[in-house]
Parts: sequence; structure tokens; C-alpha cells
Amino acid sequence: MLIVQISDIHCGPMFNKGYFRTAAKEINALSPDVVVITGDITENGIQSEFKQAAEELEQLKAKKVIYVSGNHDYRATGYLLFKQHFPFNQVTQIDNTVMIVLSSARPDRDDGEVGHRQNLWLESTLANFKNHTKIVAIHHHIVPVPDTGADQITIIDAGDVLRSLTKSETNLVLCGHRHRPWKWQIEKMQVVHAGSVSCEKLRGFFCNSYNVIQIKNKKIDAKLKIVGGGYVDFKEIIKHREIFQASDISQHSNFPAQ
Repeated sequence: MLIVQISDIHCGPMFNKGYFRTAAKEINALSPDVVVITGDITENGIQSEFKQAAEELEQLKAKKVIYVSGNHDYRATGYLLFKQHFPFNQVTQIDNTVMIVLSSARPDRDDGEVGHRQNLWLESTLANFKNHTKIVAIHHHIVPVPDTGADQITIIDAGDVLRSLTKSETNLVLCGHRHRPWKWQIEKMQVVHAGSVSCEKLRGFFCNSYNVIQIKNKKIDAKLKIVGGGYVDFKEIIKHREIFQASDISQHSNFPAQ
């Protein structure tokens, strides 16, 4: 299975249409099984931005697109508009893989929260897929991300959610929100953070990007793809602390698309 994760599109004042359309062409060329959009599709949660986002996202030709709402999408009662423009499927099963969406955005709040009831639901749902590769997608980050400054907006119940995820033997968690690509390993679980695919606001890694994740025989291989550039192994980002810019990143060896 091939999964592409894009995040933090931010249709609005800081949206770069050129980068997004370049990314869409690259993603379509990969023919992914699933595209996961981990939130902040709009900047201000207003009608014109949702309409623009819906038009731009029509370019994606993936077999399945999974939409996750972000805190910016929930501004100005944008949570009502989000439901009008994008379908919401909390559980998606494809072959031996299950993908679960956690809703962490709350109206007019920048911080995130899963909530006790949704967390209990998460545990009971994951228990039904013991022999599957288990992927959870959430907008907010469940652990802090380096190079993003003072952090007071992880999900407020991060400890409870992390316990549920590890207890349920989740294989992969996909997060957005911080505009900074990164990867953590927590026990047997990978936590992969996406940068922004098309927003001009970036942190620590100063080029727009998305993640390409290949799953084969339950092995998960996640790499970072620069929009209009090459692939970068997350190990390189974690190892080096210098500022990454597009001009610094050479073309890497081909990452198999199938």
C-alpha cells in the first residue's frame, strides 16, 4: 500500500497555488492508494476558502482521500462548512490496513483535544483490528516537535491518548499542525509529522513538503518528499540541526512508488 500524507494547505492569504499544483501532479504520478490530508485545509474557515480548497483538491486522483479537520478549519463556525465540502469517514479499512481519524479540532481554539469518550472509542475500535496494520490520523501533534518554539498547543489529553495508542499497538500516527516535518519512535509506534504542502509559513525546514509512506508486509517506510524536489530520509532531518532550505537538498535515490 502506498499512502501520501499532505497537511496544512491553508487556502487563504498564505496559500501558494503553484506549490500545491506541483505537489498534486507529483502525487498523481505515484498513483497512491490513499491520500490523507491532516488538517488546516483553510486559513480562516470561511466559505470562499473552503470553495477554493475543494476546487484545488479535485486535482488529486487517488483511489481514496481521507480528510481530517484542523483548528484553522474550525474558526468562525467553519466546522459547519467543513462538513458541507468534505466527507468525513472515521474508519477506513483497505485490505489488511485500517485507518482511523481522531477529531482534535475544537471551535475557535488553537489547542487540540481528543476527549474521554473519543479516546474510549479509539481503544474499542482498534481492538477490532488486532491483526491489521493500524494507522491513526490526527491534526494536532501528540508529542512536541523540535524547532517550533514554545509549545502550549499539543492536545491537552496527550498522555491519555498516547497510552491508548501504545496499549492498542498502533503502528503509525500521522500528525500535522506544526508545519515542521519530523518523526518520533515511541515503543513500536512511529509518529510522523508532516510539514506544510503549500503554506508560506514554515518552521525549521524551509521548503514545502509532504510524506510518502509505503507499507509492505506490515513494514512501514516513511519518507519526506520536497515539492518539486527529491526525497529525504527522516533520519537526515533528525540527525542534522542546520536549517534546511530547498537549495540545500539534492536529489535523492528513487523511492519505489509501488
